[in-house]
Amino acid sequence: MNKAVFLAAVLAFASCKKEGSEKTDQTTESYSEGESAKAKTPEELGKQIFEGTGNCFACHQPDQKVIGPSVKEIAKIYKDKNGDMLTFLKGNAEPIVDPSQFAVMKTNLPVTQAMSDEELKALEAYIYSHIK
Repeated sequence: MNKAVFLAAVLAFASCKKEGSEKTDQTTESYSEGESAKAKTPEELGKQIFEGTGNCFACHQPDQKVIGPSVKEIAKIYKDKNGDMLTFLKGNAEPIVDPSQFAVMKTNLPVTQAMSDEELKALEAYIYSHIK
């Protein structure tokens, strides 16, 4: 019985030691979102937000209307009307692109309202990059 307990203790100790050594052998670099954001152009960060965190692509495609207007249409209308996209994405302005779809967009405003000014400006830069 003592041999079984001793063997179990040795195996448990050995497995813990092995896990610890595996972790120290791994070298990974990690960056906070802010650091990685600084390494990208505003358009690249905006695209990352648009396709990732913001989940904007679920309703907006670059060249065609799906649920919401296309990215090109949004950019063109905001440019032509000298609209303030950031104020809208913060929830402080009326829709100027397709007011009939605002109820759908309104459910997603908490996502953009939680974004930093840097993220919103990057998203705006990405959208405007479609009319260059």
